[in-house]
Amino acid sequence: MKNTGTPRLVDVAQAAGVSLASASRAMTGGSGISSSVAEHVRRIAQELGYEPNLHARGLAGGLVPTIGLLVHEIGDPYFSEIASGVIRNATLENRSVQIAQADRTPESELAQVQALRRQRVGSIIIAGSGYSDPVHEQRMADALSDFSLAGGRAAVIGRHHLPVDAVLPDNHGAGASIGRHLAGLGHRRIGVVAGPLDLNTVADRIAGLRAGTADVGAELTIVSQSFTREGGMAGARELLGRGLTAIVGLNDAMAIGILSELRQHAIRVPEDLSVVGFDDIAVAGDVAPSLTTARIPMFEMGQLAVGLILRPVADEPRTVTTTHELIVRDSSGPPLT
Repeated sequence: MKNTGTPRLVDVAQAAGVSLASASRAMTGGSGISSSVAEHVRRIAQELGYEPNLHARGLAGGLVPTIGLLVHEIGDPYFSEIASGVIRNATLENRSVQIAQADRTPESELAQVQALRRQRVGSIIIAGSGYSDPVHEQRMADALSDFSLAGGRAAVIGRHHLPVDAVLPDNHGAGASIGRHLAGLGHRRIGVVAGPLDLNTVADRIAGLRAGTADVGAELTIVSQSFTREGGMAGARELLGRGLTAIVGLNDAMAIGILSELRQHAIRVPEDLSVVGFDDIAVAGDVAPSLTTARIPMFEMGQLAVGLILRPVADEPRTVTTTHELIVRDSSGPPLT
């Protein structure tokens, strides 16, 4: 993404042919970079007219060892499980955790990151999908670059386009497993109740579903609702009467809402319609019928994110990819027709 405004540290790094971490070390006199490379970076910075954020650098000595955890919705079991993993590992390292909520909007997400920076937390973990909007992702990248320059550490959980360490859930693979499961049962007309379509998590899970059903030519009918139980209910109402044999909720809360809505219409699951979710939250096996879903290791992802921010700084962002497991329960079966 081309920037025509004030030069940023990332612009200096690109022009100098070094990583963002190396550029930061060169500008701050940090270790781990040769004097010749540091001089080269500083010369490029001068040529570009880059001016370090002196206020941010002044905060470096005043950062506290608190971890700021930013989630999209703390009431969502997906995020509460991640938060439990973050808190567990943070406690083992004698660090406290401050939780902020972004209300699933890019504007709120950026505002909460800025609020955490003002409170001088030493680390920030952003849990939840990145956005497909390149303008927002660039603004967030700039904010996290300034935070890193000030001595902070940052990591994300989910697919983002940000210059920081990342824990990547296997959303595409999970979608493919669900798609193959439904295709193997004989489903060819499948509804999908998705969350907001500008989220990378949504795009990855839908792409996986398409890949898993491609061999049988299944048709996906997609509607977008909020990532909640109520969103699942609304999505189910939107899909009724379309001749579908299965409905997938892109998280378990939505899938449970789908089950509830179908029950109100006296639609049997899985005899009349199969229902499948994602994540395998704690109650997925307790609802009736028990929910077929793709298990995402949410607690472990929180632990891994803490591990990343506690490691020494690397020249390039590091990525840890997790696995998934298809959990087949009672809510999926072969279609009637």
